[in-house]
Amino acid sequence: MRRALFTTSATIAGVVLLLSLKPHQQEDSATPPPTAGGATSRGTSSGTSGGANPANGTYRGQSVDTRYGPVQVEITMSGGRLSAVRVLRSPSENGRDREIASFALPQLTEEALAAGDAHIDAVSGATYTSEGYITSLQSALDRARG
Repeated sequence: MRRALFTTSATIAGVVLLLSLKPHQQEDSATPPPTAGGATSRGTSSGTSGGANPANGTYRGQSVDTRYGPVQVEITMSGGRLSAVRVLRSPSENGRDREIASFALPQLTEEALAAGDAHIDAVSGATYTSEGYITSLQSALDRARG
């Protein structure tokens, strides 16, 4: 009887400890690295600039380091709207990273073009890649609205 009581108590204590752990949080970089070939050199990593009409052209978003590798996109604005998104960098360290990127990035691009902005849902199973994509997309949009 004592063993059963001790085992049950130890199990409950272990479960409580596991549930109290917080997941590791990714560190966001405060300033984007300089990019080559971007239409402008200024930009921020989040937010929009209150309805400014985006200039036509191509804008490179910041490279966002995720847990599985960097993500960077380049956008094309035409007629004041998002007309194309091209992925410049994506996680590719191993086969699994490439597999996840190959199914997630086309979905994210399709959603971004349909929405016309960075307010899109993350792809299930590719959370880190999705967050990196959305952050890079937003920084490119910010540069376009500069």
